Amino acid sequence: MAVLNKSESRLVAETERDALAALGEDEAIELEARVKRARDKAVGQYRRPASAAVAEHAARGMAYPENQRARARAEAFERALSRTSHRVAVLAQESAAALRQERLEAARATKRGGRDWPGGDEMVPRQRRKGPEVTPEPTGERALRSASSERQRSETLSRGARKQAKRDSKR
Repeated sequence: MAVLNKSESRLVAETERDALAALGEDEAIELEARVKRARDKAVGQYRRPASAAVAEHAARGMAYPENQRARARAEAFERALSRTSHRVAVLAQESAAALRQERLEAARATKRGGRDWPGGDEMVPRQRRKGPEVTPEPTGERALRSASSERQRSETLSRGARKQAKRDSKR
């Protein structure tokens, strides 16, 4: 683009599809950071004079034509950032899928018995629990007394006592 200098043009060229395809995840992330910095700088250089021009002309529409070059430069970096961010997202998804597949393979291998750590094949099987599977239901006094039933009982008693006190105060 005509609005970019040589170094900026090189940076934008690095974000073209063919150049991005050759990058790994770490290189793409580093490129994305560089493009973000350049975009932020270009946007700042566009917005500051634009806001000053609005104050000078007392209208945004009148100030619009004065800052076309800076706007085009900021837009070029915005497009470059969009391409780079999309590529980083694609690479991150691929990496996550590969990691997930690796973990699933390791879990399957472990489940089959081929443990990867030393002594993994010599593990003692899990011991069965002794005693009843489920605790029996409480009987007798224990069945009638629980924290929630005690609370409910005391709430009922206090509600009745308040009603009686209210009736007594009216006499």
